Amino acid sequence: MADYIQIPTPAGEFDALTAGPEDGRPVLLLHGFPEAAVEWSEQLGVLGGAECFAVAPDQRGYSSGVRPQQVADYRMDELVGDVLAIADHFGWQRFDLVGHDWGAAVAWSVAAEHPDRVRTLTAVSIPHLDAFTRAVREDEDQQQRSAYMQALRSSTAEKTLLADNAAKLRRIYYPGVPEHHVDDYVQRLTEPGALTGALNWYRASRFNGEIGPITVPTLYVWSTEDVAVGSTAALATERHVTGPYRFEMLQEVSHWIPEEAPDSLTRLLLQHLLAHPE
Repeated sequence: MADYIQIPTPAGEFDALTAGPEDGRPVLLLHGFPEAAVEWSEQLGVLGGAECFAVAPDQRGYSSGVRPQQVADYRMDELVGDVLAIADHFGWQRFDLVGHDWGAAVAWSVAAEHPDRVRTLTAVSIPHLDAFTRAVREDEDQQQRSAYMQALRSSTAEKTLLADNAAKLRRIYYPGVPEHHVDDYVQRLTEPGALTGALNWYRASRFNGEIGPITVPTLYVWSTEDVAVGSTAALATERHVTGPYRFEMLQEVSHWIPEEAPDSLTRLLLQHLLAHPE
């Protein structure tokens, strides 16, 4: 069972779920769009039982205490800064970093910029950002898969997603996300300013610079039925990791790996942590 806490940082207080002993191996889990820390419920329980101290925050825009209004406040450097601030709050010099979807994009960036702080990286769904950027630029299949981003950046995205009892927002989660999680996410994102904060991640994103190679031990998990990420960038990711690298492909699983295939993902994550104890 996860515990609810608040994490004070210079940017504000992050809501978070935690599991395991506070003196256990630190693991930070970053959720994606349009979700929240609860997406890691299954992983938190197992990690806590394995003597890890697992922390899953509701990220910037999703936590009511860290919901700035300006698009610029959602640039990648701000998101990376949040990760380091949370780690600093707990006094973690090094920690294991796990991310799904947008959380994976942030995790790749943290590992690239601050390899001294990251013991291991586990990226779920989203590939290395340099591989992804190139695929968006050159691969027709990935271009089609990423076309939705423009709609999410539009000024009318909030109205469109929340119309008719959030029908289009709810549609994003299918298939793969349990109904009770969908209800939780929709409730959160109908709070004042919450959906705008979540969408500002897209509005602030600029995939036009390279983050460079990853030197820390890395596990990348991709699924064959992911509508947002094609095989081109997924298979190219290995060329951007110079440290120990493991790629796992889950068959017949959608984009929502942590919730649709929790047992498979958790098993791979534990194997990855055990393979790199220091």
